Amino acid sequence: MKKHTGYWVTVALFSAVYTFSAIMDLTGVGPAKETLAHLGYPAYVGTILGLWKAGAVVALLAPRLGRLKEWAYAGIVFDLTGGFISHLASGDPLPKPIIPLVMLALAMTSYVLRPAARKLADDEHADAERRHRDRDLAGHHA
Repeated sequence: MKKHTGYWVTVALFSAVYTFSAIMDLTGVGPAKETLAHLGYPAYVGTILGLWKAGAVVALLAPRLGRLKEWAYAGIVFDLTGGFISHLASGDPLPKPIIPLVMLALAMTSYVLRPAARKLADDEHADAERRHRDRDLAGHHA
């Protein structure tokens, strides 16, 4: 139950922040437009990122769709590691480069804690094999 609650807390918090970020990217409201310009990206990149972020949130929150969730998490990793590197490369002081890493940690926590119904069938099979192997190893050491 703790894992289930942890998943929903982290995915909800991440989704709320990412939705807000998507809205700022799509509308150019807030610091998004200035930040992209500061980092050397053209303004249209905000529209692309905003659409991808919104799509990722929908994929994460929708039931089932395991493969789409995997793609969404991959895109989140690309976006947030790219943001981290972009802030470092532009010489931004702390905490700006760290913020994408905090968001990435939140996303990856939700990824690790996600329930079986939100994983690919292959993931479930691998988890079952791992549990079986661990149980066998524990039996040999007893």
